[in-house]
Amino acid sequence: QVQLVESGGGEVQPGGSLRLSCAASGSTALYFAMGWFRQAPGKELEGVSCISSSDGSTYYAESVEGRFTVSRDKDMVFLQMNNLKPEDTAVYYCTSKGKGDLCPPFAPMPRDYWGQGTQVTVSS
Repeated sequence: QVQLVESGGGEVQPGGSLRLSCAASGSTALYFAMGWFRQAPGKELEGVSCISSSDGSTYYAESVEGRFTVSRDKDMVFLQMNNLKPEDTAVYYCTSKGKGDLCPPFAPMPRDYWGQGTQVTVSS
């Protein structure tokens, strides 16, 4: 069983930055791909980013490419978000696979385990 706890959300002005953190408990999380989803009010869940454990390969949704950077260190995963836009406002969820270490486009986004979510609001 894997438990995920996010932190680092908040409110920021357009153009600002935030760094989300996700702490994973459960030894298996160290070996499998982890990712970030977000859900804005009235919109569908969007897979934002993914990072593998073995080689650190990454995936980004087109909407965040060049602005967001995902990284991981042992049982922690981070999402550095720069040049934030109002459309980035959403609840952000950390996720993990129960098995498998591939990210898109080679495999689906991690969906087996979910954190409780952290709110990110971008507003002037």
